[in-house]
Amino acid sequence: MSGNGEHTSIRLLAVVCVMAILAGCSRPTTLEQVRSEGVLHVITRHAPSIYYEGRNGPTGFEYELVQRFAKSLGVELRVRVVEGNAEILSILDRNYAHIGLAGLTASPDRKANYQTVPTTLATESIVIYNRDVMRPGSIDDLIGSDIHVVGDSNHIRHLEQLAPDHQGLNWHVHADLDTAGILQRVESGEFPFAVVDANELALNHIFFPDIKRGFSLNEPEKLAWLFPPQQDDTLVKAAQTFFAQVEDDGSLAQIKERFYGHLDRLNYVGARTFVHHVRNRLPQYETLFQDYSEKYGIDWRLLAAIGYQESHWRPNAVSPTGVRGIMMLTRNTASYIGIDNRLDPEKSIKGGARYFRKVHEQIPADIPEPDRTWFALASYNVGYGHLEDARRLTEGAGRDPDRWMDVKEFLPLLAQKEWYSKTRFGYARGHEPVTYVQNIRRYYDVLAWMKDPADATDEVANHDAFNMTPEPVSDDSMSDDRPLLPKALGQTPPTL
Repeated sequence: MSGNGEHTSIRLLAVVCVMAILAGCSRPTTLEQVRSEGVLHVITRHAPSIYYEGRNGPTGFEYELVQRFAKSLGVELRVRVVEGNAEILSILDRNYAHIGLAGLTASPDRKANYQTVPTTLATESIVIYNRDVMRPGSIDDLIGSDIHVVGDSNHIRHLEQLAPDHQGLNWHVHADLDTAGILQRVESGEFPFAVVDANELALNHIFFPDIKRGFSLNEPEKLAWLFPPQQDDTLVKAAQTFFAQVEDDGSLAQIKERFYGHLDRLNYVGARTFVHHVRNRLPQYETLFQDYSEKYGIDWRLLAAIGYQESHWRPNAVSPTGVRGIMMLTRNTASYIGIDNRLDPEKSIKGGARYFRKVHEQIPADIPEPDRTWFALASYNVGYGHLEDARRLTEGAGRDPDRWMDVKEFLPLLAQKEWYSKTRFGYARGHEPVTYVQNIRRYYDVLAWMKDPADATDEVANHDAFNMTPEPVSDDSMSDDRPLLPKALGQTPPTL
């Protein structure tokens, strides 16, 4: 009996298996598994271009994208951070994560080992050197020298490809260093030459003014998300669809502008001068910036960046048009906000904080941050009426009037008769507010890096500039005929 029972069970099991196959029953796809669990598992590492913890939570260019991707799937995003790319690749090899964000390109060898989806952001392997070293013009100038690179990076492959035709090309791989560690050692002169990713150099260059850019080892290559080889292609196809959507609706360009759109400010002289002033001028006024920023609910480093753009923190600064003081207030503006002595540092900073708060509140509340802050800065510089003119021109051209990346293209048109003749408030030197905003964003970056290394990135982009509870401002709302705000004083730092 027992033997017949075993045979019966086997036959039943076989029938069930055949029925399951005929019915099309199979293991759920990767995308189905993600949606069923309700979680997208991502493995990554710390880097300004990928992922980092800001004061207001996690952020970074790649993180912002993958967060939107998870939201598009209707699932929770769970991020695990590891030390470096070797560990990321190891975890993907074992299929322990759905996506790897490593800042790597979709090279042929990676395509052979992983599924890849390009992010549309391209990078190059850039040779950098200390400014006290003779500038290398080509790879031949590096033969016999030590070249330093991060382990498991894009650069090793490019060096290996060049090595057969350039005997004596030597490089050292540093598994224990990240890009910031390499940059620090080139800055100090410990490493005369190194190779880093162009996008990471762009994000960090201002913090290392003694580093100079040499030449590229390769043509631009797109960075990619990496997927385990064991997965089917359903999640990959969903990611491809996602990138097509965010590129079409403009949100991808907006994220790029947020993290990379202001990085072309400050050359070597401008950066060194600013750092010198941070160390020697700012301490006299830092407490005032902090006190009045707290009172009016503004990040003090943003207020200090505005003050530097206006006057280079010179309390007796006076422009030919009559604006004066650290915050370069006009006479009408000072009277409007109750400031009787524009040359008094405390009163000037107080007035600037109070006025900027009011300008920020004037910007429509449905404009999301950080664009609302960029608009407030532009309005602080050129006046709310001119800003609204530019927004109307933007909308009339079929662009988004609530996005800074669109409006900043139309502000300069206010200096051209064919355009300003169609506006309510007429002529304005519209290129100035664009430069003004970009400069302040970059000054802010450096202040965040110098004053709080944990926040060595653009925090305003992460909605931190107005994250405090301000003292109520009871004045009536400003109208278009309120006094225009002060223009920036001094030379505009040239681009890199």
